Amino acid sequence: MTAQIPVWTRRTILAAFAASMAAPAFAEAGTFRFPSIDGGEYRLSDWVGRPVLVVNTASLCGFTYQYEGLQALHDRYSAQGLVVLAVPSGDFRQELGSAEEVKEFCEMTFGLELPMTEITSVRGSGAHPFYAWLRERHGFTPRWNFNKVLIGTDGQFVEAFGSNVRPNAPKLVRAIEGQLTS
Repeated sequence: MTAQIPVWTRRTILAAFAASMAAPAFAEAGTFRFPSIDGGEYRLSDWVGRPVLVVNTASLCGFTYQYEGLQALHDRYSAQGLVVLAVPSGDFRQELGSAEEVKEFCEMTFGLELPMTEITSVRGSGAHPFYAWLRERHGFTPRWNFNKVLIGTDGQFVEAFGSNVRPNAPKLVRAIEGQLTS
């Protein structure tokens, strides 16, 4: 004779299974680490409960002026939890030759105070695991510099924005504001 599982137990099991198959929670997204341009590392898990805007950047790009807008987002919303993480990348051959040069350029030219990673690959077989995750789970790969990826307070992928979307664009600002704590 086969034992019957009560309906409430079956529902609990099904709900747990469905939750495990959903988009990754911060526990998974939080496993990503980036080497800091200042030494050490950034862990997404350190920013649990905060929205994170991850931006692949380059110092010699026509979109480099967006650093100013990224710093403005940081200045405006960091007290409410926003983290803007700059990820310099040489994948499009528009990055300076060393992390030291990138750091000096960003600090001197834009007064950048954002967390910034070392020069990191964002596409192809050598892509950083975060960008490989974006490609595999969300079908997103940066097509150029200054693509913006918003990760919500729960670690879920919220939305990706292309290079042409400026940091002060209403649709980006609305998405960020929708994730902020009051």
